[in-house]
Parts: sequence; C-alpha cells; structure tokens
Amino acid sequence: MTYQEQLDKSRIPQHVAIIMDGNGRWAEQRGKQRTEGHIRGVEVVRKIMENAVELGIRYLTLYTFSTENWNRPEQEVTALMGLLFKNIEEDVFIKNQVRFRVIGDIERLPAPIQAKLNECIEHTKDFDRSCMVLALSYSSRWEITRAARMLAQKAANGELNPDDIDEKTVSESMTTNFMPDPDLLIRTGGEIRLSNYLLWQSAYTELYFCDTYWPDFNMEELCKAILVYQQRQRRFGKTGAQVAAQNLKQE
Repeated sequence: MTYQEQLDKSRIPQHVAIIMDGNGRWAEQRGKQRTEGHIRGVEVVRKIMENAVELGIRYLTLYTFSTENWNRPEQEVTALMGLLFKNIEEDVFIKNQVRFRVIGDIERLPAPIQAKLNECIEHTKDFDRSCMVLALSYSSRWEITRAARMLAQKAANGELNPDDIDEKTVSESMTTNFMPDPDLLIRTGGEIRLSNYLLWQSAYTELYFCDTYWPDFNMEELCKAILVYQQRQRRFGKTGAQVAAQNLKQE
C-alpha cells in the first residue's frame, strides 16, 4: 500500500511549508554543476504544487531563496536569479487555479523579476482553490525586525498604544498575515534545522526532516511526511487527555 493510500483524507494539513534543500549536493554527487540541481529542483516545484492541489492542501509555502543566500558565490546567485525569472510561469498557476503569492524582501530582487512576480500575483489573485507562496529574499529575523519597526512607528505616530500589542497584533504585522500558520514544515536534504524560516509562525508547527534531496522529492515523499503528521497528536500546550476530550466533543 502506498503512503498516499494510507492517508486520512479528512486530516490533510491546511498549510504545508517546505525548506527545499539539497539541490547543490544532488548535482555534485552526479558530477554536475550545482546549477543543474537547481534546474531539476524547479521541475519538482511544479510537480509538488500539483500534488498539493490534488491532496487538498490549501497553502504551500516554499523556501526558495533566503536573505543569507545573497552571500553565496556571485555566479550561483546570478544563475538562480536567471532561473527564477525564466520559470515564473503564470500559465501553470492559471491551469491549476492556484493563487500565487510572495513573501520576503522583494525589493532586493532585480527589477525584471519583481515585475514578473507582481504580474503573476495580479493575474492569479482571484483563485481560491489553493495558494502557493514563494519565500524569496526571506528570513524570519528580517521579517520580525520589519514587524517590530512597523509597530514602533505606529506607536511613535500615536496610532497604536504599546499596551495593546499582543500576539495577534504581531502576527498581523508579518508578511504571512494572509494565511494560517503552517501545520507541517518539511525539510529535505538531511539537515535538521529551520535556517531562519517562519520562526514566529512555526511555534506549534509539526516538523518533519528527511534525507531525500529536493530534486528526488515526489508525491510519495510528500504523502509520507503527511502520514507522519497524521500520526502525531497536536497538543498546543495542553495535555493529551485534554486534547482527546476536546476531540470527542467535536465529534
């Protein structure tokens, strides 16, 4: 029986976030340039987006390029930017009725990429079947710092009482304020860390790490991660008995 066949279709996570790691190592192990791994990784993005739609995942957020990635060799960054520009394919989103969004310090990206991203966002804004979000030039510390600066400015302008700042206020100041926090966060490639990704939003997210490099990630790997997620009890600080009692009431 496949992992997909074992899934409880009534308990599919609403929001899945993925750290797509291992493109470069996948290529190096095959004697290829690191860029070849990124090219293969883009193909997997398309497939996983379609898989997510098929499974009923409402939000798929992909860590595509971090603010720290700007420190990589200039040749690799240039290649990544070119690959990004080439593969922002509006038709793919329209075909699957998927809304496209971006989070991150987009102003650091080359102007042609910014324009292409904004066009895709505009032309898919009315789709509500599913939403794919690219985290580009993104890091949690950048995002949290940005939110703190925004709230401080509002307080300085007299628009906000500091005593009124709570978790909800901070969440609304995040770039992710249009979607729920991730239910499941997957990292491919064998590393076991969050790498400055959705730190505020992942306070109670279920984490799943696998050794599979992103270019080899597929529907079965995604379903395996979701199956592991379904086997866990999400307590949000409560006891297991409290959660079980709450679930009985809902039934």
